[in-house]
Amino acid sequence: MVNTTLCYLERGDQYLMLHRTKKEHDLNQDKWIGVGGKFQDKESPEDCLLRETWEETGLTLTEYRYRGLVTFVSDRWPTEYMHLFTATGWTGDPHPCDEGELAWIRKRDLLSLPMWEGDNLFLELLDTDAPFFSLKLQYEGERLVLAVLNGTQMV
Repeated sequence: MVNTTLCYLERGDQYLMLHRTKKEHDLNQDKWIGVGGKFQDKESPEDCLLRETWEETGLTLTEYRYRGLVTFVSDRWPTEYMHLFTATGWTGDPHPCDEGELAWIRKRDLLSLPMWEGDNLFLELLDTDAPFFSLKLQYEGERLVLAVLNGTQMV
């Protein structure tokens, strides 16, 4: 079992996205995701969020919101509990990321990018300003076979 954070930095109608292209043996290889990563010992979700965002972007978050918990279940990887955030304020200057390329992408263009199928579900929840949610996504390989939102099956 793994705890992670994922954050979408929001600038108008765009999110800062990471195209994962540089890390070896990356389960997100060639996919577009937000920024974030695995908890370190004794970190809270917010501690991990701030550290990972700074490590991957060089930006220090000043305004962010905890949006939901996404549980990933896979036939290939350990269960992952992903703490999902959005951010609208930060300071600092961006630096290159050692895990891939960072780019500001218009929200309406996200669906055309290679992403995990379930990401579309929680991105829609973010876009509609849904209240705090729990979303379970179950995969067989890269195929989404089950999605459960707040205890109600969607897929």
